[in-house]
Amino acid sequence: MSERNTAIVLAAGQGKRMHSKVQKQFLEIQGYPVLYYSLRCFQESPLIQDIILVTGEESISYCKEEIVQKYGFTKVSAVIPGGKERYDSVYAGLCECRDCEYVLIHDGARPFVTEEILKRGLQKVKETGACVIGMPSKVKLSDEEGYVKETPNRKCVWTIQTPQIFSYSLIREAHDSIRQKDMSKITDDAMVVEQETGAKVALAEGSYQNIKITTPEDLDIAEAFLKH
Repeated sequence: MSERNTAIVLAAGQGKRMHSKVQKQFLEIQGYPVLYYSLRCFQESPLIQDIILVTGEESISYCKEEIVQKYGFTKVSAVIPGGKERYDSVYAGLCECRDCEYVLIHDGARPFVTEEILKRGLQKVKETGACVIGMPSKVKLSDEEGYVKETPNRKCVWTIQTPQIFSYSLIREAHDSIRQKDMSKITDDAMVVEQETGAKVALAEGSYQNIKITTPEDLDIAEAFLKH
């Protein structure tokens, strides 16, 4: 049987920093919703066989009619309600997966995922079982008084993006396990895997354009990217 990869696309965020009545994933960039762009990438990629879209209960009909059906996203096998927290939405998506070898967990508010990113991520996850997309970051560490204390090696400091990609059995085991514990400090799925399984999570290069739309300024940046 050929490999089956499932993309779980999270589109249940409220986007409070956007100061808009419209949720950020449904705001438009050059005539299309933010969510459209990542779904199109997964739809067109031969590496992805199945897409599960996780959104708010009140947005299910809209997503089905105005996004999935309107734009012909035939790989979307389910549009399901998310949970109170991001990890609840991820778990709902994991429970919906069927016969999946690798799962890609992606923020629907990141419109600029590309085929090249998917290739690099899936190649790495096949070697390691767990992989996160990111980019090296220039940072400085400060002391308590606000002065530069240290400049870490750029190769060792990454800004994490999505998708985060895992062997399905590994990420499902990790989420099943952690749901019996305190999850208040969980920040992403890589942390769940690290904490619950001890597995090492590899890094694969994403793109500096693979931004997450969270503020009105991000929409302006996204428009500029699309124009070029």
